[in-house]
Amino acid sequence: LLALPPRTALGEGESIAGLSREAAAQGQTLLGFLTQRLGDGRAAQEVIAQALGVRYCRLEDFAAWVPAFDLMPIAETLRRNCLLFRDGEQLRFIVPDPLDDRLRAWADEILTQSFETHAADGEDIVAYLARCEESVRAFEQSTTTGESSNERSGHVEDLSLRGVNEDGSPVVRLVRSTLHDALKAGTSDVHFESGPSGLAIKYRIDGVLNAIGSVDGTAVAEQVVSRIKVLAELDISERRIPQDGRFKAALQGREIDFRVSIMPSVFGEDAVLRILDKRALTEGMQGLRLETLGFDAGDIATMRRLAMEAYGMILVTGPTGSGKTTTLYAALTEINHGRDKIVTIEDPVEYQLPGVLQIPVNEAKGLTFSRGLRSILRHDPDKIMVGEIRDPDTAQIAVQAALTGHLVFTTIHANNVFDVIGRFLHMEVDPYSLVSALNGVVAQRLLRVLCPACAVPAPTPDGETLRLSGLSVERVQGWRFMDSRGCAQCRGSGYKGRHAVAEILVFNDEIREMIIARDPIRKLKDAACRNGTRFLRDAAMQLVEEGLTTLDEVNRVTFVA
Repeated sequence: LLALPPRTALGEGESIAGLSREAAAQGQTLLGFLTQRLGDGRAAQEVIAQALGVRYCRLEDFAAWVPAFDLMPIAETLRRNCLLFRDGEQLRFIVPDPLDDRLRAWADEILTQSFETHAADGEDIVAYLARCEESVRAFEQSTTTGESSNERSGHVEDLSLRGVNEDGSPVVRLVRSTLHDALKAGTSDVHFESGPSGLAIKYRIDGVLNAIGSVDGTAVAEQVVSRIKVLAELDISERRIPQDGRFKAALQGREIDFRVSIMPSVFGEDAVLRILDKRALTEGMQGLRLETLGFDAGDIATMRRLAMEAYGMILVTGPTGSGKTTTLYAALTEINHGRDKIVTIEDPVEYQLPGVLQIPVNEAKGLTFSRGLRSILRHDPDKIMVGEIRDPDTAQIAVQAALTGHLVFTTIHANNVFDVIGRFLHMEVDPYSLVSALNGVVAQRLLRVLCPACAVPAPTPDGETLRLSGLSVERVQGWRFMDSRGCAQCRGSGYKGRHAVAEILVFNDEIREMIIARDPIRKLKDAACRNGTRFLRDAAMQLVEEGLTTLDEVNRVTFVA
């Protein structure tokens, strides 16, 4: 028998078995019996959990894990009042009563892997599910919006090893094996490029294209592109205009979205496939926080301070693929404590944020950023994320939302924090309204970091190389220059993974007055430096100084002033 906690909770010498028999004699569950006896359901649950050696969770604990609604649908969790989370490779099953054998048996039946059972207050579970429900419905809608007919018919391409080898057509095997290998390599985009002698295949890994192989023969190149068109339900007879589509494929029991872009060229047609693996994104970003992105500690503190403001606008800028949306997701995750209504409008919804209402843009149905943003403002939000400001209408509404008591997170394409101002003025946003709304601007880039398995010390670059990089021999004294030879772990590239670097402009009265007065950018940069802004180039050079990346990588990604 398990001894129960101290006398302050229950009588001395009482046990789970004895109390269970007493509860059964009265026709009650042990939880109901203890709740009646203690007058507090939460206290009763904590007592049972402690006696059984089961972890007792509170609502704030749920934010550290990823909900597994793909394994246990939200409709079932709502009906049975339970939750299932992923914590790395571990599954955590949350229930109000850890002695509920029927609920445990049901979980054993539908789950194919082991899980740990935890206890939590039933009201906390209901509150979490209520916050997730509308977000999950919107997320599910985003995955079906714009489906091609092969998706509606239920066709899913099989990328398993058996699927790669079972078809007799060499073209089908080639496409399947290419996509299978791309997923294993962590590729974001697959390029099929037609040339004068055949087809070149490239993977984009860590933001850089890598040549993987080639196929001789223009006829084979045409057949490969036609196969991709068939998968995406595109017109295989049309070769003169661009086409866009999408399809689904299955690997290791999960469905993966592929977005297809077909472009005519002088040698035929090129195809680019963007891989959208939502489950891998969700699992990979479990516990997503700003420090996991590689930002400097000072930049993290500044971004957290901006994200904690009561109202205003936070802008993240950078080129396509620089991690802007991921940074906004990390900031929203850190402030998602359940006391504020957070609504996002995105194109597309990349992965699900628990407790956040996420709305997918659907321009074919008339749901644009500007129209969706107007509707969001009537939905009583506290925090708003706009995936991207693309037009003057969206810019005007976002600024007005920031001026009327909302905290607005958004992105815009610009080279640095100072170019953002020109972009907004070009969209005819009133300068006074803009500077009143803006709390801060973050410009960021992603730099590849050296593979730790093959990185080796390197000599200090020669004077000419340093000069072309904007450095001097005196400045690099004591720097830890590194290089890499390439190995199997990094596929011979010498780099593995990426870190984010940032340039942050926090708005104060001086900077606002200078923008309204249309002062030169040079004076604005001087004021920003006095206010603590560190430029992108300097942030990137710090990674070189620490031996995490190379001068070549910094020169590839950032501009030499």
